[in-house]
Amino acid sequence: MTTTNNVILDATEIEQKIKRIAYQIYEANSNEKEVIIAGIIGNGYVFAEMLVEALHKISTLKVTICEVKIDKKNPLKKVSTSIEVNDYKNKPLVLVDDVLNSGTTLIYGIKHFLDVPLKRFKTAVLVNRNHKKYPVKADFKGISLSTSIKEHVQVEFSKNKSIAYLM
Repeated sequence: MTTTNNVILDATEIEQKIKRIAYQIYEANSNEKEVIIAGIIGNGYVFAEMLVEALHKISTLKVTICEVKIDKKNPLKKVSTSIEVNDYKNKPLVLVDDVLNSGTTLIYGIKHFLDVPLKRFKTAVLVNRNHKKYPVKADFKGISLSTSIKEHVQVEFSKNKSIAYLM
């Protein structure tokens, strides 16, 4: 469970980060009719749902959400999405995850979308760490942290109280 000593972002700060990232996504896609928000299975998808909700409040963009199914323990397995390729082909897409740590999950998610012609491709994360083993970056990020390699960032999303903390 969480301890207050290691809190990186509390519920209010997470809400503020979500709003800011939503505005950045809207600004980057303001000339578009539709944007695809693709959340990586688990917390990435929950974070994507929150971004979609925030985008609906601030814009008239058609926002389509998509779940990206990646086996995080074995990312070489086939990646799939909850919507058909033709539903995001030639459209702007934002790939979303909660934490960018080594970059493994995000890079395999990106690899999946490289096979599809997209109008624009961006990435968004709530917490960006600086321990990447792949050359991947977050275009939209809530917070960047420099931590030791042994530390772990945990994000817990809930309707009542979301929190990000360091373990």
